[in-house]
Amino acid sequence: MNPGFSIKAFALSALLTISAAPAFAAACGTGTFEAWLDDFKKEAVSKGVSQTVIASSLAGVTLDKAVIARDQNQKVFSQTFEEFSGRMVPPRLARGSNMLKQYGSVLGRIEQTYGVPGEIIVAIWGLETDYGVNLGKFQTLRSLASLAYDCRRSDLFKAELMDALRIVERGDIPPQDLRGAWAGEIGQTQFMPSSYIKYAVDFDGNGRRDLLRSVPDVLASTANFLASKGWQRGKEWEPGSANFAVIKEWNKSEVYAKTIGHFATQLARAP
Repeated sequence: MNPGFSIKAFALSALLTISAAPAFAAACGTGTFEAWLDDFKKEAVSKGVSQTVIASSLAGVTLDKAVIARDQNQKVFSQTFEEFSGRMVPPRLARGSNMLKQYGSVLGRIEQTYGVPGEIIVAIWGLETDYGVNLGKFQTLRSLASLAYDCRRSDLFKAELMDALRIVERGDIPPQDLRGAWAGEIGQTQFMPSSYIKYAVDFDGNGRRDLLRSVPDVLASTANFLASKGWQRGKEWEPGSANFAVIKEWNKSEVYAKTIGHFATQLARAP
């Protein structure tokens, strides 16, 4: 399980601009989930999502009370850097070194394009999903719809659900394959749908931005995210640096960000 899941999703709520909703939009938590979902479908149509995508993506979606319970009972991240990095980095270091070598050519092209070194990207990859092994098993559309219906962070997750439909519409991932963390993160480095829409790139040139199965797309999209947030080519990433501030754009937790940097430094020193 990725310890950054809830932290990342929570941080997004601070960035959401709340605007006036269309008159047909149901208020969160009122009435049945089915009635709320019907109104959401109408709103999706008004925002340009096709009826075909809406039908294929949301048919049969039901309320997941377990996801709502997870969101309402999150614990404050309290581990120290020493505790967290000591638990997360050593078991992933050897495989991380192998990944650097295995994908050296791709990572070299990515660094040329985006300026982000492979060590940083591989560190994020390892911490988020053990290099694509643990993607999460929650149905993304069901999780996002449930969290949007709940009133705790309804506007945030309604926007993310809309972007998940757009991922389907542009042909990147079919709805049945959209699975990930309980809060809606998907792919091998765990993008929220809004970040997927903004930063995912087709680096393998097959016409799709596939962050589930295409390692080149995964690694390049992660680099694109960091570059878009201001990564400085060739500069250090120690705490206090401009690049460390960019790492914190990936995950707001100081401990998590420091662990990414520490992991990357260990990878850079590995033989």
